[in-house]
Amino acid sequence: MDTTAKATQIRLMDFHSPQMRAFHMTWIAFFCCFFAWFGIAPLMAVVREELKLTKDQVGWCIIGSVAITIFARLFTGWLCDRIGPRLAYSGLLIIGSIPVMTIGFAHDYTTFLLFRIAIGVIGASFVITQYHTSIMFAPNCVGTANATAAGWGNLGGGVTQMVMPLVFATFISILGFSSASAWRASLFTSGIVCALMGVAYYFLTQDAPAGNFADLRKRGLLPGKNEHRGSFLKVCGDYRVWTLFLAYACCFGMELTLDNVAALYFVDYFSELKAMDKVQAVGTAGLIAGLFGGMNLFARALGGIVGDRFGARWGLNGRVKWLFMALFCEGIALLLFSQARTLMAGIPLLMLLGLFVKMSNGATYSVAPFVNRKALGSVTGIVGAGGNAGAVAAGFLFKSSALTWPTALFILGVFVTCASFVILTVRFAEELQPKVDKPANLAGEPHDVAPVPVAI
Repeated sequence: MDTTAKATQIRLMDFHSPQMRAFHMTWIAFFCCFFAWFGIAPLMAVVREELKLTKDQVGWCIIGSVAITIFARLFTGWLCDRIGPRLAYSGLLIIGSIPVMTIGFAHDYTTFLLFRIAIGVIGASFVITQYHTSIMFAPNCVGTANATAAGWGNLGGGVTQMVMPLVFATFISILGFSSASAWRASLFTSGIVCALMGVAYYFLTQDAPAGNFADLRKRGLLPGKNEHRGSFLKVCGDYRVWTLFLAYACCFGMELTLDNVAALYFVDYFSELKAMDKVQAVGTAGLIAGLFGGMNLFARALGGIVGDRFGARWGLNGRVKWLFMALFCEGIALLLFSQARTLMAGIPLLMLLGLFVKMSNGATYSVAPFVNRKALGSVTGIVGAGGNAGAVAAGFLFKSSALTWPTALFILGVFVTCASFVILTVRFAEELQPKVDKPANLAGEPHDVAPVPVAI
């Protein structure tokens, strides 16, 4: 693996090259962020009881947790183009850990909502994850690299559903905490991990295969910061960016929504869990919800791998067709899951839904890096913000007193199914579709190096 050019293979056991070191650090950092971001979700039944939250207030907490991330992702994408992913990620991890640790000071609905909103800033970590892997890996495997790093990071959203109830129970049964103190201590612990990860990211990664952005600019190997002026507005004028924004709203927006509501959904709508005591019901619902997030172990990577295969055979428009298929199947699975009322039907349908949601996520970012390579951060930020915009829109359905949560899921299923056809409008010029993707340097120009098969 050449350390002066983008990697053309993913070698999971390589921890020394800057490309693979960045790969492993990005997914681990994103995992920590996702774990902290949704660490409170499986404990919301406890928080709801202690703070006496209404359905409307729970809905606003769901919306608040993802709304601020829209703006954070837009800013972070712009920031990455200027200071590089290393400094951006380190700063985000350390700053984002503060509200995670201090949400324990919340004593009523208002303060809890404010902290929940502040924690949402850490969700901008996704943009840096995709930006960093896009810089480090060549076009022949960038979809796989993006999808795998993001998928393993998103796995934190599933693991937290399973682990946080166990941490909560440990603080109560072993350390003698009250339930009010236990959920606060659990979040403080995850915040500490995020802060430590921020320090590690600074020392263990570099911005690009050839070095850090500051050094590359001094050596004339990277455009100066001022040369990026106007790039964001140019990206905003490209319809393909907003179509991918919609696609990501339909898939990652749905993932964020289910990460927030799945545990409560099973507690409130499945009679098997209603018959259990509180601690047991919370733990069981967390395990079930964790299965959805656990699909990230392979499903998002699968979406990126298939996207790369479609790209190798049918060009960039082939990647778009695969994204359409994944989104369409997601919409159908969502319609089916919304009708489930027993665990025997609900759990398998949740797994099916999770499969297509995660594959759609990976498929989206097998297309996004090719829209505008010279403004990668802006494209990544806008498309990434689409996921949170979708989650915010879905949140209003879940907070509505006129709709049950199953009805909200059914409406979302109809919307995703219809929206999948819009993705087919994305087009790439034929001359921009080489028969075989080639690795590119920092400036986006192709090298005369034949790519090799992805090894993952």
